[in-house]
Amino acid sequence: MKPKIDFAFKEIMFEEAVRNGFLSAVLQLRPETIRKTVLTNTQLRKLYPEDKLGILDVRLSMNDDTEIDIEIQLSALNIWADRALFYLAKIYADQISAGEKYDVLKKCISISILDFKLLEDSEEFYSCFHLREDVRHTLYTDKMEFHVIELPKLPEELKESSSDLLLWAKFISAERKEECEMLAEKNESIKKAYEKLQVISRDKEKRMEYEAREKAIRDHE
Repeated sequence: MKPKIDFAFKEIMFEEAVRNGFLSAVLQLRPETIRKTVLTNTQLRKLYPEDKLGILDVRLSMNDDTEIDIEIQLSALNIWADRALFYLAKIYADQISAGEKYDVLKKCISISILDFKLLEDSEEFYSCFHLREDVRHTLYTDKMEFHVIELPKLPEELKESSSDLLLWAKFISAERKEECEMLAEKNESIKKAYEKLQVISRDKEKRMEYEAREKAIRDHE
C-alpha cells in the first residue's frame, strides 16, 4: 500500500507512536514534549441542515488541547487554501458554546499534505503560515497555524543531515517497498509506520478497502 493513499495514511495514524513522531517532525517539537495525542471525531458539526458538511482525514487533539487537522489531497485543487481555512475555522468555532468565555478557545493547526504544487512563489516543499501584520510582521494571534507539504517539490536525493520532516515527506510519497524500507531505517516512528503498513497490507478486508479507494482516485483523475 502507498502511504499517501488516504485510507492507508489514516490506518497508520491509528498508532500513537506514529502520529506523535509525525507531529514532532512537522511542528518541530521534541518527541518527549508530546505526551499524548487522541484521535477525535472527523465529521465537523452542522448547526443547520443547509450548513456545508466537512469530513476531515485525520483529526487529533494534543495533551495541551491543541486541535490538529491533517489532510491529504492527491488531485490538484487550486482552491485548497480556502478549503483548509474553512475546515480549521469550523474546528476553532466549534470549541465554544453559548455563555462561555473566549479564553476556552485553544490553538488550531492545519497540516496539508498535497500531491501537487500549490504555492508558486517557492520551490521549497514545506511552508508554514501564521496571521501577521503586513509591514511589521507582528503576530496577531497564534491560535491558527497552517502547514503545507508539497510532495512534488521533494528533492530527489537525501542528505546525511536530512530533517525528520523530509524523511516523513519522502515516506508518505514513496511508491516502492525499497524506499519505505530505506526510510524506516532512518527514523523510529517511520519504522513503526512501515510495520503498520505491512500489517494492514496483509489484511484481506483492508486490502480491498485500499484498492477500492485507489481505484476511485484513479477514476477521478
